[in-house]
Amino acid sequence: MFPIIPANSVTAAAANSEGIFGFGYGASYTAVSNLVSNAGVVSSDVTGVGTARGSGAGCEYGGDKGIFGFGYVGATQYGMTNLVSNTGVVSSDVTAVGTARSGLMACSYGGDKGIFGFGTSGSGVMTATTNLVSNAGVVSSDVTGVGTTRYYGAACEYGEDKGIFGFGNGAACPGGACSVTNLVSDAGVVSSDVTGVGTARWYLAACGYGEDKGIFGYGQGPGASNISMTNLVSNAGVVASDTTGVGTARHQPEACEYGEDKGIFGFGTTGSVTAVTNLVSNAGVVSSDVTGVGTARKVLMACSFN
Repeated sequence: MFPIIPANSVTAAAANSEGIFGFGYGASYTAVSNLVSNAGVVSSDVTGVGTARGSGAGCEYGGDKGIFGFGYVGATQYGMTNLVSNTGVVSSDVTAVGTARSGLMACSYGGDKGIFGFGTSGSGVMTATTNLVSNAGVVSSDVTGVGTTRYYGAACEYGEDKGIFGFGNGAACPGGACSVTNLVSDAGVVSSDVTGVGTARWYLAACGYGEDKGIFGYGQGPGASNISMTNLVSNAGVVASDTTGVGTARHQPEACEYGEDKGIFGFGTTGSVTAVTNLVSNAGVVSSDVTGVGTARKVLMACSFN
C-alpha cells in the first residue's frame, strides 16, 4: 500500500550535495564563483556572471537550486538576483524586486522556498523587511519586517523546513553588536525577537549541517576584534552557547552546505582578504584551516545546490 500523506504536510528540505561561493570584494568587486564538490573541495575561479557586487546573500530554493540576491557597490544598493541552476550555473541578472539593500541574510524554509531578510538601504538606514522566494525562484515584494532592525547578521536552515536569522549590527543592541535571533516558520513567517545566546557580533556566516541543524561562526565583535568561535543550532532552533573557535579568526566570510549533511565556512578577512576554508562535519565539528583556492575576498554570498 502507498503511505498516506496528510494534506497539509510540509516537504522536508532537500539535502543538497554541492555548494557555491560567489561575488564579493577582493582587490575590486567581482562576480567570480567557486564551486564546492560533494567532498568539500573548492574549485578554482569560474568566470563571473551578473553584476559584480558585495554584501548580498544567498540561499537554496526548489529543492536543488540556489539564488544570490541584493548587495552593493560603493553607495549603490542593488535589488537584483541571480539564479543558480542544479548544476551550479549562475544566471544573468534578474530584474530587482523589493527594497534594494545590502548586508542582509538569507536561508531556505518550507523544504523548497527561501527568504531574504533585514539589511541596510544605505546611509545607516537599517530594516527588518523580508522577501520570500518561491519554489520557482521568484522573489516577492517587501513583507513588513519583524524583529530588531539590523544588518550583517547570518541565517541558516534548521529542523528540515525552518530557518533562523541571527546576530548582526543594530542600533538597538549594546555597542551595536546583536545576539538576538528570529525564527522562520515552515510557512516563511518570521518570529519576534528571541533573546540572544552567545557572543554578540556581526559580519559572521551560517549554514546547515547534519540535515536538520545549523551553525553560526566567525565574525567581528565590538572593538573590531576578529572571532572564530561558533554557535550550534539544534533541530528545534535553539542556539547553543559559544564553542571554542577553530581556524583563522576573521570576519565577512560566507558558508553553505555540501555533501548533504556537512557545511563549509570560506573566505573573509583578517584585515587582509583570504580564501581559507573550514569544513563542518555532520556532527557540527569545525576543521582547522584548509588552504584557500580561488580569489581571496570578503562580503561574498554562498548557497548549496544539487
